[in-house]
Amino acid sequence: MPDAPYTSTEDPDSQTLEPSSDADDVAAPGRKRPKPGERRVQILQALASMLEQPGGERITTAALAARLAVSEAALYRHFASKAQMFEGLIEFIEQSVFSLINQIVEREQSASADSVDAGARQAAKVIAMLMQFAEKNPGMARVMVGDALVFEHERLQQRMNQFFDKIEAALKQCLRDDGADAAVRASVLAAFTAGRLQRFVRSGFRRLPSERLDASLALLLG
Repeated sequence: MPDAPYTSTEDPDSQTLEPSSDADDVAAPGRKRPKPGERRVQILQALASMLEQPGGERITTAALAARLAVSEAALYRHFASKAQMFEGLIEFIEQSVFSLINQIVEREQSASADSVDAGARQAAKVIAMLMQFAEKNPGMARVMVGDALVFEHERLQQRMNQFFDKIEAALKQCLRDDGADAAVRASVLAAFTAGRLQRFVRSGFRRLPSERLDASLALLLG
């Protein structure tokens, strides 16, 4: 697993890849030397940006290097393989999403501990956050649903499968006070979320996952 090349912000409206301080780069002649970790983050930002092209062809390291105006060898100074670059994006997704889920749960538990609908509200906010994250990061949405991983290493898809298993587990935890049907409801909600993200990607990012979300969640959580 590559070292985390970024940090995430707390606001779901501003989740971005940001430099850390775990890597150095060698400046090309005539170019300003990048700050520690900057080139690594630039590579991930470029990859995410290229993934935002709906229906685009498989991204090659040659195309990614051309996008950054560097050599392919320069890419491999920071990532051992393209699979590691995708792992960097997946780590960003995981860290951002699960950090925000923890914030939602903590905030909702303190605000509505005595409410019978507290669990349903938590689950609804978790799903809304996932939809918003995907809308703000369409390239990441392609990774989340596996569209960008079709021709990549199998372990990447397995990791995203585990991501949705964890989302389902988080929803089940939100609904734990709903009785025996908490697992069933969490499964349905997780499938709904994955379906909305799939539609978003397959529509070329035209069908927003948040479309009529409140009404949809009212039916699922009512």
